[in-house]
Amino acid sequence: MQDWLATAPGQYLLAWERTQMAAAVADVFGFHALQLGLPELDALEANRMPHRWLATQTATQANFQPGLAGGRVALVTDFAALPFASGSLDLVVMPHALELAADPHGALREVARVLVPEGRVVIAGLNPVSLWGLRQRRAHLYRRLGFGRLYLPDAGEFIGYLRLRDWLRLLNLEIEVGHFGCYRPALVSAPWLQRFAWMDSVGARWWPILGAVYFLVAVKRVHGMTLLNPAWKPAIRLAGAPVSIANSIGSSRATSQ
Repeated sequence: MQDWLATAPGQYLLAWERTQMAAAVADVFGFHALQLGLPELDALEANRMPHRWLATQTATQANFQPGLAGGRVALVTDFAALPFASGSLDLVVMPHALELAADPHGALREVARVLVPEGRVVIAGLNPVSLWGLRQRRAHLYRRLGFGRLYLPDAGEFIGYLRLRDWLRLLNLEIEVGHFGCYRPALVSAPWLQRFAWMDSVGARWWPILGAVYFLVAVKRVHGMTLLNPAWKPAIRLAGAPVSIANSIGSSRATSQ
């Protein structure tokens, strides 16, 4: 999505998601937080956990690290096989990680595994039931006829909100916050997108489920468990899965866990 995110609609989407992420993660406390994918968006910037990671699926994405400060580390790993022990992460953020994952359901199941009880997952995804999704489907039809170009990135699978909600329910991930955003038409020009800025407030009120992107926060519930807060927490243990680790402040050293 890197090239598309540099366009006017991509920047509009990133600005909206940056605001939503900051509000969602600022008051989530714990020790260990992980961002899956989309290094162009620093989704953990407002969070204050001492240990934070950015996981990508390719080394090229891991090397794209704008704003990765505070000792954060980039991991190169399969989202469906995370190198963390079960119940070891307090927060996982997934900006468009599911729609770009080879096995989206497997990736979500893996997130549920590594989260601690009452841990949170924050998800942002493109909404296929929107003006942007409609233009994308029309562009796919035109391409089959030999002309036209896509509006959204031609990568991955767009997962509908209702489908994602069913997946979360099966994994005992209870939705705490859920809403849509980016209601402006599917335009490529920044000035024209700005002219329709009024649609963001009107759309949120009159057609809320038709936003170009959905955003939700879910909590891992473990039924029958009483959660006790210890005075200390042991260092996180990495699972034995192979993973490349790159120091986020520019070191070329890499180790295998």
